[in-house]
Amino acid sequence: MTKIKDIPMQERPMERLLQYGVESISNEELLAILLRTGSKKQSSKELATTILSKLKQVSELKEMTYEEFLKIEGIGKSKAMILLSAIELGKRMQRNIETIQGKKFNQAKIIYEYYRNLLGDKKQEHVYCLYLDSKKKIIKEKLLFLGTINYSMIHPREIFKEAYLAGATAIICIHNHPTGDVTPSKEDYAMTYHLKQVGDLLGIPLVDHIIIGKNNYYSFFENGDFETMKE
Repeated sequence: MTKIKDIPMQERPMERLLQYGVESISNEELLAILLRTGSKKQSSKELATTILSKLKQVSELKEMTYEEFLKIEGIGKSKAMILLSAIELGKRMQRNIETIQGKKFNQAKIIYEYYRNLLGDKKQEHVYCLYLDSKKKIIKEKLLFLGTINYSMIHPREIFKEAYLAGATAIICIHNHPTGDVTPSKEDYAMTYHLKQVGDLLGIPLVDHIIIGKNNYYSFFENGDFETMKE
């Protein structure tokens, strides 16, 4: 095993960063700096190379989970958490909107700009509900479901219970399509129609249902689907 201390000083990742600038060092070197130390069998740089060898491209790092990192020999809990934290920080820095809390809802694009980086690359469907006050400001966000969606598992009781607890006067539902195609499915229409009926009955209307894709979105309200549902 080649240890970092055995590598000539000018070739070590941190020294190269200082000498040439962070933009000039390789992906392996960036990962090695985050890892700081290697394992009994590999140096930090060799461990970084092992991680990247399991990917087709470095951008796939942002899709890796805690469990997937732990499966790599030499990656323990601490290293996995450091890598996940660095990846998450990078995602948050890309967001045009820092937080959705307190934002006033006046168009679906505001919701899309926030959730596109949060959900755009997810391999599983995520269902969120946003709770709004009387001025249409978002007062609460809740993840309702994660995984392959079976809408029978998303019960209106839980959605509107949270609305009462938060003192919300309206709700917005959001979910992503991992395929990137934001065209609503029959199940999407059925869910929207059902929640709209319940919301109107309880006096806490569903004001939009937004499907998030990688590069676009679909708003039931903006596309006039809510008007059709009145018929």
